[in-house]
Amino acid sequence: MTTRDPGGPSSRSPFEIDRSLMVGDTADIYLHRTLTILRNEGANPEVTMEFYPATNGIFCGITEVKSLLAQILPETGREVWALEEGVPVVSGEIAVRIRAPYASFGLYETAICGTLASCTGWSTAAHNCADAAGGIPIVALGARHIHPSVVGVMDYSAVVGGAVSCSSILGARLAGVTPSGTMPHALVLIIGDTIRSVEAFDRHMPPEVPRVAVVDTFKDEAEEALEVSRALRDKLRGVRLDTPKERGGVTSDLVKEVRARLDQAGFTYVDVIVTGGMTPERIEGFVRAKAPVDVFGVGHYIAAASPNAFTGDIRAIEGRPVAKRGRIPGRTDNPRLTRVL
Repeated sequence: MTTRDPGGPSSRSPFEIDRSLMVGDTADIYLHRTLTILRNEGANPEVTMEFYPATNGIFCGITEVKSLLAQILPETGREVWALEEGVPVVSGEIAVRIRAPYASFGLYETAICGTLASCTGWSTAAHNCADAAGGIPIVALGARHIHPSVVGVMDYSAVVGGAVSCSSILGARLAGVTPSGTMPHALVLIIGDTIRSVEAFDRHMPPEVPRVAVVDTFKDEAEEALEVSRALRDKLRGVRLDTPKERGGVTSDLVKEVRARLDQAGFTYVDVIVTGGMTPERIEGFVRAKAPVDVFGVGHYIAAASPNAFTGDIRAIEGRPVAKRGRIPGRTDNPRLTRVL
């Protein structure tokens, strides 16, 4: 349904840092007060701060964090080390290390922790779905389940975690992929007929847009799948099954029937896309039943993923090991880190 841009995201970060973040409006108030006190005391030491997750997951968010740090840290006297985007991270593993004057980044501890926490949560959820699918592509369709201000970064994180594409334009741009989508029930309901809707889609959409028809609006799914296949012939890329729970939802048996009827009619090239309440457990059920699904669309499960909480600890001040009680003073070695700034 989609292809990754050959060069991937450009070397210049695609993330734009919001002004409210830059001026500190999203920071915890105690960080503002801390900076005021230290400034009045004339204290701005070089510190080493390390960030690590509470639970295992797929690390994500460092691209956006790096974009922020590149703007706020001094060009000299700074070091930022981090894991690569998209690699597994374990509980307590140092994922990011910053060495710089405290006043240059202390206010942004909130944003750094929050970005890593949310992005790692979303990417881990997408990874869980991709793992359950066993090689069958998944597409992130979570944009409608989350606040629009974070749709782009959520979809980006899903692609980092293993989704082949996502439904939002911004998320696809950030991830360096082509946005993926089919046709909504709204189009079919307004036009009043599935065939006429598909034909209108074909007339007005550019040829590079895949023709994928939703086939559960008015009639039996297998019947509509055959009708749209006959209407568009080899221009049809696939059919989407999104049967609502009120009608029993999409089942393995339904997928098998639709596939069999398409094949019997000679439409072996038409993909079957399954959406609607997909979770790793439901995806595993389709795989175990050997249901011939070509693509899974996953929305709410990814969008509603719990953040993987990150902690930021100062471990050294002017090279002197320090730590709060219960933590080990000094820099924590992690050979997997690479310098990013």
